[in-house]
Amino acid sequence: MASPTTLDAGLKPVTPSGGKTFFGHPRGLATLFMTETWERFSFYGMRALLVLYMTASTAHGGLGMKVALATAIYSVYNAMVYLLALPGGWIADRFLGARKTVAVGGAIIMIGHFLLAVPFEGSFFVGLVFIAVGSGLLKANISTMVGHLYDGPNDPRRDGGFTIFYMGINLGAFAAPLVIGTVGQSVDWHLGFALAGIGMALGLGQYLLGSRHLSPQSSVVASPISDSERTALLRKAGLWLALAVVFYGVVVLSGHFTINWAVWPLSIAGIAIPVVVFTRIKRDKDLSPTDHSKIRGYIWFFVVAAVFWMIYDQSGSTLSVFADQNTKLSILGASFPSSWFQSLNPLYIMALAPVFAWLWVWLSRRAKNPSTTMKFAVGLLLIGASFLVMMLAMAAAAGGHKVTPLWLALVYLVQTVGELALSPVGLSVTTKLAPAKYASQMMGIWFLAVTAGDCVAAIIQLGLGNATGSTWYFASQGVAAIIAGIALVMYRKNVIRLMGDVH
Repeated sequence: MASPTTLDAGLKPVTPSGGKTFFGHPRGLATLFMTETWERFSFYGMRALLVLYMTASTAHGGLGMKVALATAIYSVYNAMVYLLALPGGWIADRFLGARKTVAVGGAIIMIGHFLLAVPFEGSFFVGLVFIAVGSGLLKANISTMVGHLYDGPNDPRRDGGFTIFYMGINLGAFAAPLVIGTVGQSVDWHLGFALAGIGMALGLGQYLLGSRHLSPQSSVVASPISDSERTALLRKAGLWLALAVVFYGVVVLSGHFTINWAVWPLSIAGIAIPVVVFTRIKRDKDLSPTDHSKIRGYIWFFVVAAVFWMIYDQSGSTLSVFADQNTKLSILGASFPSSWFQSLNPLYIMALAPVFAWLWVWLSRRAKNPSTTMKFAVGLLLIGASFLVMMLAMAAAAGGHKVTPLWLALVYLVQTVGELALSPVGLSVTTKLAPAKYASQMMGIWFLAVTAGDCVAAIIQLGLGNATGSTWYFASQGVAAIIAGIALVMYRKNVIRLMGDVH
């Protein structure tokens, strides 16, 4: 049992001298670390099977979908996970507090995975909705709760705590395809999905048991909604829900409904919402000219990030199909399931993240640390290069030839290096360029770059149909990303000028 804690005026926990800790950190970090490890285990395990299950023939227990539709559904699903992080944070701030919201989100995720385990197509899609909603609730708040464990932003343990938490994410992501992927592909798809549900159940159980170690601040509802606001919200939500029910009811009853009626509107919405958000911010007269300039600079980074995630998030869709259909699944005589390739990215991250952290410090001491703009450009150039490698791999697989797994090992390595150049820097520049009025919202806006990128990918996949995953498919996106990276390098001085005093 954890030792008692004392509270300061801000409800921040202060661990008494000699109290039990987790590697020198507040005991609650262990609870959040394990919750996130199990949640990522369930999420990435299910994700490793998702497209493979949808494209597998009905004779092999799958849904028998075409690759283009399956990858588009995957892209939209991934986009909705990040989009729903925005309302997830809002629900915690206005209704439940972070602690309860994470518990509710974990329960919804668990139910979603078990719905996938039911061998019924309708249950499968309902399960995806549950997982997306639950992930939005959990993802938006669990990182915030890590921050609540420390005595303000200047607590010297804070950065180390987030590093440990980040390792939990990658441990779960690394183990999931090895366990869930193997069972799903080698034994039964639905048993694999059930294992993901069991993983989330374990995470939720230990979260509830260990929640006494969390900061009391995590239970606080920061800005409780008033009765009048609640009434207006319910009325508006009810109206939109009724319209959606009527519209789709007509489509279903008329016999015209297909999954495209869900995929296309969500894809368009995922692109339109960021446009609306930035338009609203740009029209805000309360912002100073300096703030408006920084937002214009930030839009460059947002668009670049969207292009990056458009390609990067296909690791579980088009690359997964390539692994299953075009790659030799053996090394030195030892065979393995194609889903195991999904463990490469977290493995590379755990190996390379400390190297990059050291590299930036080493370069900074020598006044040679690249600017944020150049790091983004490097990330974009590398993600583009990864798809050019995929173009060569696809060409090598022409005529039904199975290529060496080293092709995909190289692709994932290049993508991971690009991610480490762009993603952590993106989080940092988001906080630096955020106007004070939107400080708490900008991290959610950063996640919208993932939503926009994935939705663009879905539209491309639906539009190209049978060409999805072809040599031309990889080449066109790779070249587009490289051109965008070169453009960012050419215009970097303009972007740096818009950033003002932020470097």
